[in-house]
Amino acid sequence: MRIAILDDYQDAARGLACFGRLEGHEVEVFRDTLTDVDAIAKRLDGFDAVVAIRERTRFTREQIERLSPRLRLISLTGPLSGHVDMAAAGARGITVCQGRGSGASAPELTWALVLAATRHIALEDRRLREGRWQTTIGRVLSGLTLGILGYGRIGAKVAGYGRAFGMDVLVHGREGSRERAARDGHALAASQAELFERSDVLSIHLSMNDGTRHSVRAGDLACMKPDALLVNTARAGLIEPGALLAALRAGRPGMAALDVFDVEPLPADDPLLALDNVLLAPHLGYVTRDGYEVLFGDAFDNLLAFAAGRPINVIAPPGAQGETRA
Repeated sequence: MRIAILDDYQDAARGLACFGRLEGHEVEVFRDTLTDVDAIAKRLDGFDAVVAIRERTRFTREQIERLSPRLRLISLTGPLSGHVDMAAAGARGITVCQGRGSGASAPELTWALVLAATRHIALEDRRLREGRWQTTIGRVLSGLTLGILGYGRIGAKVAGYGRAFGMDVLVHGREGSRERAARDGHALAASQAELFERSDVLSIHLSMNDGTRHSVRAGDLACMKPDALLVNTARAGLIEPGALLAALRAGRPGMAALDVFDVEPLPADDPLLALDNVLLAPHLGYVTRDGYEVLFGDAFDNLLAFAAGRPINVIAPPGAQGETRA
């Protein structure tokens, strides 16, 4: 097969142990990101399959309809997150396969942001380089309330980190996640509003879908304490557009730590960059060598299975019965 790997910013794929699995196939790696539909279609012309790194390239209906008929497979690094129009892919006969998440990478990055934000590490580093000394006062996490919105795999790990630091964990989410959190000994918030009101640190870990899109509203943010920290390493689209920027300017919450944005890479003129009460990371949650071995390893296994005529981890198009798993 002729395989394209898109948006490999660090040229990381070729240095991974799992890359050797593609021996015998023609692989081309592209490090830059294209956004123009026609330019992407031209780039992928002549390829049989594409490896899509997370949501760096979005396969909308318009994009899929411009692709060459030769392209038969989109292999995702990680799970589907609304960035592929499955109905359009199904109509074009394009198979879409997904993989697992990146293990501990995302929860560890989440906790790194919590620590860095509550102790103002990035701001103090910048000011120290300017010749200034001790300009902020941090907070001790022990005894504070850690709110977890969405108690899945990542949310549960972050809750565990909070407990290890002596925090009181408070959880809200769907019924299934609430039941799991209760079994793990965590307190439950009666409502999303209560979670936002009581949390000193609130970390968002919802999956992105039509039911959760924009589910964090301006009113939720307005309920937060003026010294609270909001952390979002899930998806920017979970928050109502413009609501977080307005909330940070209003001082509720007092600070945010973000790893995800509505537009990525983040434009140089984004107003968030002008705020001192927000800590920003360039979507690093899954970007670790260990995480990449899992993400790319799954994507490459899906490629090989497809080439052998036995596709695995196929996401069913809308209307189909379930999905195929290995």
